[in-house]
Amino acid sequence: MNLEILKKIGLSEGEIKVYNALLEIGATSINNIHEKIGIDRRNIYDILNKLIERGLISYVETDGKRTFKISNPEKILSYIEEKKSSLDAVKSEISKIMPAMQKIFNSEKQELFAEIFKGPEGVKAVFDETLNYKESYWIGSGAYVPERFPAFFNDWNKRRKKLRVKTYHLFRYEKWDIGFKLYASLTKRLPPEFSGNPTVTVVYGSKVAQMLLGEEISVFVIKSKELAENYKKYFKFLWDNVCQE
Repeated sequence: MNLEILKKIGLSEGEIKVYNALLEIGATSINNIHEKIGIDRRNIYDILNKLIERGLISYVETDGKRTFKISNPEKILSYIEEKKSSLDAVKSEISKIMPAMQKIFNSEKQELFAEIFKGPEGVKAVFDETLNYKESYWIGSGAYVPERFPAFFNDWNKRRKKLRVKTYHLFRYEKWDIGFKLYASLTKRLPPEFSGNPTVTVVYGSKVAQMLLGEEISVFVIKSKELAENYKKYFKFLWDNVCQE
């Protein structure tokens, strides 16, 4: 697929080649990327890391070997939103090819059991993905993203309200006031015993995301209907029996 338009949002020719290879191949190893596009393996590693930092791809590591895949292509549009001043025209052009990209992305070959996202753009990519579902359940919320990335969060929250996505939150005890201001009736307060490191668990659709939001930001996403159903049960029990209004 011709993705030269992505140069207009700052992607290099090498980044476009690697991104396009992952779009067409699906989840794969660096060896397969190298065979498809012929770029030196060391350069591919650098390119993959840049794309991960942008939140455009993710990876899963099994037995010391990494498998890479693209994030939902919609991430490109949210990436543009953050750089909106000069990219409105580019967004329009990319929107035209988005249906074809989504068709490839949603094909069976793109299925992957687990993903790893790194850095600020990684957590933003997962936040954006939750908007593809009518509701999500958050355990251990602490307004970490609103406080660290307010511009992104404000835009995300506007899109959430426009899409009428409901987000149910179990907020950390000490963060309750902030949580209530953000989400009001869809929020309850965890007991003090649940306070600790800045980690958040999010359940949306058949996915469970574990967010580590300290100095180093990482998000681990597992796609499992059974796991998601169990976490929803944990959430409901806490909501009904443990948490405070």
